[in-house]
This record gives sequence, C-alpha cells and structure tokens, in this order.
Amino acid sequence: MVQINSILPEMNEKIYIAGHKGMVGSAIVDNLTNYHYKHLLTATSKELDLRNQNDVNKFIDNHKPDVIIIAAARVGGILANNDYPWQFLYDNLMIEANLINAAHNNNIQNLIFLGSSCIYPKMAQQPLKEEYLLTGPLEPTNECYAIAKITGIKMCQALNKQFGRNYVSMMPTNLYGPRDNFDLKTSHVLPAMIRKFHEAKENGHMSVPLWGSGSPMREFLHVEDLASSVRFIMEYRGGMDYDLINIGSGKDLAIKELAEIVQEIVGHKGEIEWDVNKPDGTPRKLMDVSRINELGWKAEIGLKEGIQRTYNWFLSNIERIKEVEIKS
Repeated sequence: MVQINSILPEMNEKIYIAGHKGMVGSAIVDNLTNYHYKHLLTATSKELDLRNQNDVNKFIDNHKPDVIIIAAARVGGILANNDYPWQFLYDNLMIEANLINAAHNNNIQNLIFLGSSCIYPKMAQQPLKEEYLLTGPLEPTNECYAIAKITGIKMCQALNKQFGRNYVSMMPTNLYGPRDNFDLKTSHVLPAMIRKFHEAKENGHMSVPLWGSGSPMREFLHVEDLASSVRFIMEYRGGMDYDLINIGSGKDLAIKELAEIVQEIVGHKGEIEWDVNKPDGTPRKLMDVSRINELGWKAEIGLKEGIQRTYNWFLSNIERIKEVEIKS
C-alpha cells in the first residue's frame, strides 16, 4: 500500500473547500474556522461550475491552494437516485474528475475526497471494511452514484501510486444535521422523517407513511462529527498505510427504531404506516471504523442528541426551507 504522508497544514496556508454551501462543506468550514484556520478558499456554484474542466483548472491555477477538500457532490435519497441516475453519475464524475485532475496538474500535493458508504457491495459482510470495495454487486437504486464515487477513489489511489500524492478518500456513513436537505422528493431517510413527522403533527397528528418494512439496519453520523474527522485526518501527525478510510459511529439501528426516535423527538402522536411495496434498499450498512478509531478519532455526538439538534435547526429555518422549495 502507498504510504500517505502527513498533511499538517499551517494556519496561514490556503485550504479550498469545494461545496462549502452544502451540509457537509459548511460544517467543515465552521469546524476549521472554530479551530482558527484563517485562509479558507470557497466559491459558489455561480462563481465556479465544477463540471467545467477549463474553469476548474483556471481556478486552481490562480489560487494554488495547499489543501483541497472535495465536499461537493450531487446527493439524494433512494427516490432521487432511482429517478435521476444519469445526473447522479455525470455530475459527480465531472465534479470529482475536474477537481482531482486540476489538483494534480497544479502540483497540489494534499487532497481529501469525500465519498459514501454506498460504494460497498449490497450484500457485503458486515461491518463494511475498506477492503470489501469492488468485491460484489452494488445496490441497484444508487448504483450510478456509487460508481461515480468509486471512480473518485480510484483516481486518488492511481495518483498516489504513480506520482506520490497525499490524496485520501474518506467514506462517511449516512450523514445528517444542520443545513440538511428536507425536500421530500430528494432527501435522505432521516431528514425526510423529520419533515414528515413534523407536518403530520402540524396537521392534527395524521398518520405518517414510510417506505419499506422498517427492518433494514442503518448507521448515522452527525455532520459535525464528520467535519471533525476531516480536520483530524488533515492534521494527523504521521504517515498512514492506507488512503481509503471509513468514517462512522460504529453503531446501527433498524429504520423502524429510527422512526420511533424521530417521532418521539418531534412530538408526533399518530400512527406509522409502512409501505412494504416500496424498496428497502441494502439490508444493512454498518461501517467498520477501526482504521479511523485506531488513528485516534471517534464520533462524539449521540444519535438522540444529534436528531434533537437537527430538529431544532429545522424549526428555526422551516420558513426559509419552504421559500426555497417554492422558488425551485
């Protein structure tokens, strides 16, 4: 395995966070700001279309960041992935390929690429170890997104092997938290539950329909924990013997149990109706996080605390969320 050297940026070095407006990117910006990193480089989608190779090359050439963190991606839940496979494949391939290629072309030595737990085979042994990559068929409903992310991993590994780069791929489990996507057409399971239970409560505690049987097991990580793990890897004092690292809490629960927790936190008193005609997705996805734990990092935010904090954020921003949905 290629040896990955320490990144260890100085406080006055320039760190470019691609996708800083999203849930993940904004959490990383907040974390680095709180830890006194002074030169954070960002660009909105209007300022820089990451799907445009020429523009991305010019941007990286002009700014020459010391570290690039790729948090930009097209993301969504089962419904969005299933309905828009081309967009999930094309947009994510272009974003990551342009950024990784521009980093290499401009001799940027340090890069962190953020992927997803969906890169692993649908029926892989649990918990999911990094070495299970490409050992079996993917979950069909998000196959295109997974293939795009796997390509990003392989690009980083190829550049590490051939050119001695320090490009690390971090694969988080299911994320949630402030600035999540609560649009029921495109959101992931946890924010979708928060929105559904809240609206049902507001409408007289109506019953809440949920997809599937509720039996699949899922792991969740608060986005602020992910942000701390990114900074941890960036600051890690020493070499690593791997360039692919799982990030998670190391704990999972059934979707049915998750629904009951969200229902309690929101204060919904109605019934839950499980639509078994809708797909469950992968039966279980629990990350093996022994690599990151052995390096010295562990998740700190408990699930109930994290959901409560996320619901509080949702309540404070619900009007803005609705305004954005109307405009789009």
